[in-house]
Amino acid sequence: MASGVAGADGAFAWPVTSALRAAAGMLRPAVLGLTLAPPVLAVLLLAALGQAGWDATVGGLAGWLDGIGPLHALGDRIGDRGWYWMRQAAAAVVVLAVAVPAVGIAVLLAASLAMTPLLTAGVARRRFPALEKRHGGSFWQSLRWSFRSAGAALLVLAVSLPLWLAPPLMLVISPLVWGWLTYRVMVFDALAEHASAAERAAILRRHRWPLLAMGTVCGLLGAVPAMTWVSGLWFVAAFVVLAPLAVWLYAAVLAFSALWFAEYALAVLHRMRMADTRMPPRSATMRG
Repeated sequence: MASGVAGADGAFAWPVTSALRAAAGMLRPAVLGLTLAPPVLAVLLLAALGQAGWDATVGGLAGWLDGIGPLHALGDRIGDRGWYWMRQAAAAVVVLAVAVPAVGIAVLLAASLAMTPLLTAGVARRRFPALEKRHGGSFWQSLRWSFRSAGAALLVLAVSLPLWLAPPLMLVISPLVWGWLTYRVMVFDALAEHASAAERAAILRRHRWPLLAMGTVCGLLGAVPAMTWVSGLWFVAAFVVLAPLAVWLYAAVLAFSALWFAEYALAVLHRMRMADTRMPPRSATMRG
């Protein structure tokens, strides 16, 4: 059935199958536990920071803001009305607006480094236990690859900024660039243990369009927690609830993306090696 969708190797059918497998994998208790770890850790870190110096930080920021001319005049007017608490409340909101994203991003970065290898190993163990490990990428190679890919993506975004004046182009360029970056990083991590460098390069070359589509979808999914985060900034009363929710959504998107690319990339690698073993030797083909 897959080959009927996209030619001999079914390249465009596999992303759908892999996405369904990744969605099913998200329901595993171990995966759910991985997605819950970042928001729980973020809340615990924020609580620890709050215990360590919340009052001093908020008080110091309130004093610093009060030293700014226009804000000092506004503070005097608020004080004349007896609303002294508003100064502290404003400072507390600023501290939260800075501390929560900073802690959330730090936790998510740490989670991404740990989550992708664990989820990829789980997919390999369940679906491809006999797949040989050829160790084509180390941790430091992955880090270097990610930085190089991110630099290239940022350069393209910077060069293409004048094109963003045309709204249709803006809606096309950004998702494509982030989709390219996502699949480059995810495929490297998914194949680091099992594929050789040559096999990884071949997969990136032969399957670039399905991989680009997958990366773009993952990038669009990443906009959902961003909207939750922005909502938390607008609705300050719900910020403490919405911020951990946004961290969890980011972790869930990260887990789904890692599972999706692992399912697809390892399946492609498995079929590639199966095809290589069925291919007759070159000398035998020439004699025939």
